[in-house]
Amino acid sequence: MYASNTGARQGLSRMSQDKGLLIVYTGSGKGKTTCALGTAFRAVGQGLRVLMVQFIKGSWHYGELDAAKMLGDDKMEILPMGRGFVKVGGAETNPEDVRMCEEAWTFALAQIQSQKYDLVVLDEINYVISYHMLDPGKVVAALTARPEHVHVICTGRNAHPALVEAADLVTEMREVKHPYTKGILAQRGIDY
Repeated sequence: MYASNTGARQGLSRMSQDKGLLIVYTGSGKGKTTCALGTAFRAVGQGLRVLMVQFIKGSWHYGELDAAKMLGDDKMEILPMGRGFVKVGGAETNPEDVRMCEEAWTFALAQIQSQKYDLVVLDEINYVISYHMLDPGKVVAALTARPEHVHVICTGRNAHPALVEAADLVTEMREVKHPYTKGILAQRGIDY
């Protein structure tokens, strides 16, 4: 009995290793990008090539940028392609942010289709979709038509229902408690 179960599991394992997953980390809690970085770090450890395209981040220096350089560009690259946080306080979206977002999407999609990377993280893409900076239908169609073995992770709050439906794995981070409510600002090495 155990031999047949082991054989079936090995067959599933071989089959599943050829299938790239579409993963969504969303929700109001902290940890979406951090979770994606943990998955990316694990992927590098398994010999996979990783690219993270950061759609909004760009004005701060995040620790993951230096960590990726330590791993080497041949293993992991992180490209901030935005100017920083957008839509602060419900303001109108700046046309320059929209242009940069579209440029980041075009670049990221070309990298996914190139098959140069085994895992592509689209960091904060859920925000830019929810801010109407990218068309969700266009994004979902492109991601579901990607090369079969390429894994893609989408992060950010407010994941679009069509993206959630298309995904193989969706994890929603829920805030239970956050130090900011006590007046504790972002901490180096923890938040950036």
